[in-house]
Amino acid sequence: MLNDKVILITGGTGSFGKKSTELILKRYKPRKIIIFSRDELKQFEMAQIYPVQEYNCMRYFIGDVRDKERLYRAFQGVDYIIHAAALKQVPTAEYNPFEAVKTNIIGAQNIINVAIDQKVKRVIALSTDKAASPINLYGATKLCSDKLFVAGNAYVKREDTIFSVVRYGNVVGSRGSVIPLFLKKRATGVLPITDPRMTRFWITIDQGVRFVLDCLEAMVGGELFVPKIPSMNIMDLARAIAPECQTEIIGIRPGEKLHETMITRDDARMTDEFSDHYIIKPDFRYFGRRYNEEEAKPVPEGFEYNSGTNSWWLTVEELRDMVATLPAN
Repeated sequence: MLNDKVILITGGTGSFGKKSTELILKRYKPRKIIIFSRDELKQFEMAQIYPVQEYNCMRYFIGDVRDKERLYRAFQGVDYIIHAAALKQVPTAEYNPFEAVKTNIIGAQNIINVAIDQKVKRVIALSTDKAASPINLYGATKLCSDKLFVAGNAYVKREDTIFSVVRYGNVVGSRGSVIPLFLKKRATGVLPITDPRMTRFWITIDQGVRFVLDCLEAMVGGELFVPKIPSMNIMDLARAIAPECQTEIIGIRPGEKLHETMITRDDARMTDEFSDHYIIKPDFRYFGRRYNEEEAKPVPEGFEYNSGTNSWWLTVEELRDMVATLPAN
């Protein structure tokens, strides 16, 4: 699908952008991959891995999703956009709320408007489990972003540009997450635990990227894709990383949940289940004409996809194997 196409990745120098670039180059022969981000150092470092001289499809654009004029230049001739740019650190968003709104909400609005004007064919946006029943500002901005991208399909009033969203859980080893913290604290002999009952959905960066690329190919516009992924308990993760360490209970931090939700009970009436994922359908009259429901089955009434009640759990051994695959920092 991506052969001879122009793909632009916002936030392309992040962990998701780098892994998606790696997989796209392995699986396809794109005409161009445009890395769009605002950090010149990260772009310089990424260009050492994928130099233009060796990878002549690579392009590096400095820009910010807040800058609509720059998006107009960057989106010229683009076929597909993967929107991975966001302010995603919960404490940062709480302390800098206006900045989170500008990037996560206004940035989403800019991408939608410019993609329509520049006749981009498909846009798929990355979301988070924190966008379902949000209790912190980051989750609230991403919920708003999700709804903007879904509504973009009605806003355009034609099928030239279609928008969809992918929502998944915590990425193993991502920057600012618990695994790097535990690895750092292991030397002290004590690991800080917010609450021993805490659970999270868990996915590797490789699995996340593959799922997004599959959704980019399958999307008809308006869907919110949710993968079926395992849960993990925070105490199991502590035992997997440092079984010799003691644990210290520090309490749940502001804006944090005991368990995460990816599909709420209120969304269940619009949710279909597939073998390896769910789709939350939009309230568009025309969606049924685009959407093939042959393989889908509606979820039961009152269904909720919650990390605490999930039927799929990672064991200590599985967590240990996942941690062992992470690159050393």
